[in-house]
Amino acid sequence: MSGIVGYGSYIPKYRIKPDEIARVWGEDAENIRNGIFVLSKSVPSPDEDVITISVEAARNAIKRAKIRSGDIGAIYVGSESHPYAVKPTATVVSAALGCDFPLFAADYEFACKAGTAAMQNVKAMVDSGAIKYGLAIGSDTSQGAPGDALEYTASAGGTAFIIGREGSIADINHTLSVTSDTPDFWRREGQPYPSHGERFTGEPAYFRHTLTASRLMMEKMGTKPSDYNYAVFHQPNGKFPTRAAKTLGFTEAQYKDGLLTPYIGNTYSGAMMTGLSAILDVAKPGERILAVSFGSGAGSDAFDLTVTEEILKMDRHAAPTISDMLADVKWIDYAVYAKFKKKIVLGEDVE
Repeated sequence: MSGIVGYGSYIPKYRIKPDEIARVWGEDAENIRNGIFVLSKSVPSPDEDVITISVEAARNAIKRAKIRSGDIGAIYVGSESHPYAVKPTATVVSAALGCDFPLFAADYEFACKAGTAAMQNVKAMVDSGAIKYGLAIGSDTSQGAPGDALEYTASAGGTAFIIGREGSIADINHTLSVTSDTPDFWRREGQPYPSHGERFTGEPAYFRHTLTASRLMMEKMGTKPSDYNYAVFHQPNGKFPTRAAKTLGFTEAQYKDGLLTPYIGNTYSGAMMTGLSAILDVAKPGERILAVSFGSGAGSDAFDLTVTEEILKMDRHAAPTISDMLADVKWIDYAVYAKFKKKIVLGEDVE
């Protein structure tokens, strides 16, 4: 059975609090915090983008897996903020890692579930025997227009999973997807910021797909919430995944380890995958995980995983853990944030 052989994440150390954003726009900071359950969010520095975040996450995954980069037969990078409209992120990542030929490589795009779609494709290629190991990455430097509600949550970060048969620390027992045409969130080519359906993004979009995928998975596997030690869901804010977990019958003890958005914001394609990374930092052999992503447009990918004895052989501290990255923080104000996110342009650049 194929599964996760190595995992790694990267979260920028720069952070901004919603209180600072609310101060600039004259909003009620306490009301914002309570409404979205986000206490801070990560901000990429000027020299960080989806490529650099993907490379750092992938290098961390390779350190834990202890495999040769030349053994990686496929690299798929899921994101909605690829640096280039025409030129793959995956090719640059492969060069930085020193991968060999032959190599499958491509970029994926499906809002916040592009990274988990990459996981599904890599798993299928490993299961078919086409490759020995494959690298699936979910990474974003998400956008939010000045003054828009998204500005309080849109953050940056990414996670990479190496999937293979040999040395799996978490077997992927099954995966499935739920997909529909739901226009809850979109950004046209050339537009710097996305548009969204506000409250419409909840019920007909996030909750419909996330809950349906979770229930279908448990029906398929013959399981119930109490059969899982952990549950992690896509987390556009702190409230949605908490509500989804409770609606399905999961307890706080099951979802708290993977709930990161309150501390780093919504890393979009990296959100659920980074939550799963945090779980793998502490998981024990035999423990079971339900992981469900969500991408606007809309769809959810569900995974049923079982942690194996191989995790005891892995040096999980060979790369920074999620708790390490949560502790490495440098606070910035709105002016620096706006500069980093290029919301401030030089006068001569303005038409």
